[in-house]
Amino acid sequence: MKAEGERIMNSSDIQAIFDRIAPVYDRLNDRLSFGQHRIWKMMAVKWSEAKPGDIALDVCCGSGDIALMLAKKVGEKGKVIGLDFACQQLAIARSRQAIKCPTIPMNWLEGDALNLPFEDNYFNCATMGYGLRNVTNIPLCLQELYRVLKPGAKAAILDFHRPNEGYMQAFQQWYLQNIVVPIARDLGMESEYAYINPSIEKFPIGTEQVKLSLKAGFKNATHYPLMGGMMGILVLIK
Repeated sequence: MKAEGERIMNSSDIQAIFDRIAPVYDRLNDRLSFGQHRIWKMMAVKWSEAKPGDIALDVCCGSGDIALMLAKKVGEKGKVIGLDFACQQLAIARSRQAIKCPTIPMNWLEGDALNLPFEDNYFNCATMGYGLRNVTNIPLCLQELYRVLKPGAKAAILDFHRPNEGYMQAFQQWYLQNIVVPIARDLGMESEYAYINPSIEKFPIGTEQVKLSLKAGFKNATHYPLMGGMMGILVLIK
């Protein structure tokens, strides 16, 4: 397990995984979460406090779910930039925008969450969904997010987590083995989704994320556990 966990931390491996799963990514998310992932993403957008006219950033935007939700908040006078390192995911995001938010300014950029291609103090708010767990340097990612946000801006980071309670840890293991693996297998993506469990094991728990965020410079950091601690949203204020 340790060797597998170390292997998937290679950024090229992770990028290849997300490119391969792009065609079925949205269907898998719907089936794996029974549609609940959209509610969690809406919570992250709400906590980012995006408002009309804002310039918003969605890091690790994937197929664009959260970025499109941000677009509805910032409106036609605002702007949303979605950044991801998986070009196949970005292609899907662009096609979805053409249907759902054709009149709202949105840019989709292929880029690195550890080296954001933006100037300092640029964004009014930011989000990240299921991305922090997959970067190879979490402190650097948080520092970059801090750098590009304007003073007083908020960021909301949604991700899977290890629950604190033993019974919830057992349930999470059961869920991964009996729900995630069979569904991914049905869609021919079993090996691609095998990375989830080791990535969760290596991911800092909520209290550790708060400490890392404060060390990165944020003046306030609060972690809100969801689903018995299996999910969580880290809310940051610069």
